[in-house]
Amino acid sequence: MTKRVFKYIAVLSFLSGYPSLFSAEIAKYAGEFMSTGVGARALAMGGAYVAVGGDVLFGYWNPAGLASIRYPEVSAMHSRRFGGVVNYDYGGFATPFKSSSSLALSFIRLAVDDIPITALPRPDLDLNAIYEDENGQSLPNRPYVEKTVNDAEWAFYLSYSAMKKSSFAYGANVKFVRKGVGDNSAWGIGFDLGMRWNPVSDLSIGVNLQDVTTTLLAWNTGKRELISPTLKTGIAYPFELPLLDSDLLFVSDADLRFEGRHFAAQTYVGDMSMDFHVGGEWSVRNLFSLRVGSDIGHFTAGAGIKLPRLDIDYAFLSHDEFDATHRISFRLRIEEEKFGRR
Repeated sequence: MTKRVFKYIAVLSFLSGYPSLFSAEIAKYAGEFMSTGVGARALAMGGAYVAVGGDVLFGYWNPAGLASIRYPEVSAMHSRRFGGVVNYDYGGFATPFKSSSSLALSFIRLAVDDIPITALPRPDLDLNAIYEDENGQSLPNRPYVEKTVNDAEWAFYLSYSAMKKSSFAYGANVKFVRKGVGDNSAWGIGFDLGMRWNPVSDLSIGVNLQDVTTTLLAWNTGKRELISPTLKTGIAYPFELPLLDSDLLFVSDADLRFEGRHFAAQTYVGDMSMDFHVGGEWSVRNLFSLRVGSDIGHFTAGAGIKLPRLDIDYAFLSHDEFDATHRISFRLRIEEEKFGRR
């Protein structure tokens, strides 16, 4: 029943927006805020997480990965980037649904808040020209803060995932996008399709086709923009180290886009560009983890601690031109039998 609902929503939404596609244009970077990444564990491994394993974060990374969660989970993250100018927030909730499927609700928000808008007391005069106010005082014509506005971008994800058999899972996202700059705003709806497969042993392969129908953003100004599809692929392979009672995990992702990014990407052919993420994790006794990675050529690292029902993770993300970013996230598992998968 749930799968049917997802299909109907996707078809009706696409058909209702189809006539508008002819007056819209592909907007390069229009969906960039949705590619920043969530969860300090994933980010510390270079943002390579499409194929790793099931937890609440997969409502964002790959909806197919939600199928293997056993209990309800909650996760959250907040960070201030680039000297505190940019605020980034994430929250997610996932729960098992019947014997082999899961549901999740997630959101992300990226914003520059409280941007000052200035004005001149006397716009008819030159800057710093002397004028008299209503009280007869002589004042210089200098800018003042008339109001503050926000540049905020939101995405809400409704996710469904199911396990077809023990080695294969699939999933889908319906996502609602809102962008706002001052008095101008835009709304859009998009769809992601994902799969996760274990072809041999512990090797995992993940695929997430984002904005599969091309997401339409409709602005209140009448302008229409299109977010083109992105294909995220990944592999993950764990190794056991029994002598040290620890585990090693190696991960690698590739992002393929089709909007002509050229020199803004690591490599490109025509309008197709590709970026790479690689990382690794060393976990000791399933209690403490160290991580390292490369996020599109930028060094990443981090650590995590696993407490009863609670994971706390930290990530360090370097940047060539801006300040480094520090992120902390938590994941809470509601490990009660009455809420567990049945």
